[in-house]
Amino acid sequence: CLASLAAPLTFTMLQQTRVSKGSSEFWGNASLDGQLSHLLEGLNVTQVLPLEPPDAWARRQQDVATYLGYFGQLVKLFSKERPINYTQSLCCRFGCCLFPNGTTQSFYEVTLNGTAFLSFHVSNATWERRWPGRDAVATFAERELMKYPKTTRDLQHFLNTTCVGILQAQSAATGKQSSRSHAPLVLGLILGTFALLGMAVGIFLCTGGSC
Repeated sequence: CLASLAAPLTFTMLQQTRVSKGSSEFWGNASLDGQLSHLLEGLNVTQVLPLEPPDAWARRQQDVATYLGYFGQLVKLFSKERPINYTQSLCCRFGCCLFPNGTTQSFYEVTLNGTAFLSFHVSNATWERRWPGRDAVATFAERELMKYPKTTRDLQHFLNTTCVGILQAQSAATGKQSSRSHAPLVLGLILGTFALLGMAVGIFLCTGGSC
């Protein structure tokens, strides 16, 4: 967020995936205005803050577990076709800021093995390759991500509308804003895993082969 403006409210999600010898490990968290709101450990996501009622939250938990399980199975399939003898570490950091003057700023950044890999331009729902040079893996992953509404328009809507609505609801609770939103916070985690799917396809199909 821009340091020159007054301190904003923020909702930030961090998701990390480590792939080694065909197995996947997941962990991450979400924070609302600096306070931990969600934890992701393996296939389990927990709600630290009581932001959703128990029945709704139970459905979100199952959605995340189902998707991450599917993702892990996909990685195993790819690794059998094209084994990789080193660890791949993928990190997604995304969220939004709401400033006191009502302006907003959203972001989505991806790193692979500690190097900038891809970024998402929220304004026009496009992915941009950040990997140094003309790397086939990053190029393929960028192209795959651009094919699916889940990783373009849906992600744009989450960052521009749902995420900002979360912060407006938080502001309303503290008397700073007037609008409210009841959107599920964990939707961000689910969309994050959908984005990972497109990158996994690129990483595992391109590494050691042609895209």
